[in-house]
Amino acid sequence: MRHIHVIGIGAGDPEHLTLQAVKAVRGTDVFFLLDKGATTADLLRLRRDVLDAHLPDPSAHRVVSVRDPERDRRADGAAYPAAVDDWRARRAEVCAELIRGELSENGVGGFLVWGDPALYDSTLAVLDEVLARGAVEFTYDVVPGVSSVSALVARHRTGLTRVGRPVQITTGRLLAGGFPEGVDDVVVMLDGQQAFRQLYASAEAEGLEVYWGAYLGTPDEILVSGPLARVGPEIERVRAEARERKGWIMDTYLLRRRPGAAGS
Repeated sequence: MRHIHVIGIGAGDPEHLTLQAVKAVRGTDVFFLLDKGATTADLLRLRRDVLDAHLPDPSAHRVVSVRDPERDRRADGAAYPAAVDDWRARRAEVCAELIRGELSENGVGGFLVWGDPALYDSTLAVLDEVLARGAVEFTYDVVPGVSSVSALVARHRTGLTRVGRPVQITTGRLLAGGFPEGVDDVVVMLDGQQAFRQLYASAEAEGLEVYWGAYLGTPDEILVSGPLARVGPEIERVRAEARERKGWIMDTYLLRRRPGAAGS
């Protein structure tokens, strides 16, 4: 029976890999890399850097790279779930062909997943869809990784939670609907539209602190923190400059209400 490791490789630093992840990497025969194209070639290179750092003999393992299907990023509102489903279905076709065509019947394959595979990543859902289609049989396990959330708060030397208070992890798409009710600490991921901009111009921003980070764990890492009303425009500026320079950006941030602020 074929077996697949779904390996969390952290936010970008090869030293983010856990001992369990290193063991899984060294026990993998074929690594499957989904290439998003020339604009994000850095992401492919970083995955190869991870392998070079942790494989005693990289030549003893195969790396198969294929183009990742494009997702319709214009879809919004009611059309968004259907666009994601369509993208995952096409990704499942690609992954099924990789596993069936590139992995021997008793081989071990591996997908290297940014951060933690259990947090805002589609790999597990895609593999479940592949199995449901019945085109190829395999088992798989999941190796947790250092998420961008953990890396963010560690680099800012702060905690994710405060005593007796919940924390919520959400997306920029949902934050655009307003700051969540009943929580004072909100981690925002996948915010391509920079939803924080509507907050720093509002009265609510006076009570908010922000801890923002981009390219966490890489040589290009950028960190900004402070009162949202003051540093919000700076984040918008450095984010735009970085995206223009590199052609892509991965960032996340923690919004925190100060004690006594309105809404806390």
